[in-house]
Amino acid sequence: MQFLVSVITDGTDQATDEEMAAITTFNKQLKADGQWVFAAGLGGPDTATVIDNRGAESVVTDGPFLESKEYLIGLWIWEAPDLDVALELAAAGSRACNRKLEVRPIL
Repeated sequence: MQFLVSVITDGTDQATDEEMAAITTFNKQLKADGQWVFAAGLGGPDTATVIDNRGAESVVTDGPFLESKEYLIGLWIWEAPDLDVALELAAAGSRACNRKLEVRPIL
């Protein structure tokens, strides 16, 4: 079973050197355990562009689709046998990156 793990932040700072080292160690363990599928960091909301082409004309808007003090700064996709294991991994991942994580099953 695969899970999307969203990394949530409320600041504009990228990960510190110490956080990056902890994330790298965590990622190496995910890979060694066969749970790693994919990971990526994302630009901040100021780099976002929203495109809505549901109407007669396409509307392009700079900025995030949702104004919020918290936003998505990165993601993982993990392979885990069930939600309980994914949540255990998320607890370790949250500690490593020093941010909140949201875990959702991929359908």
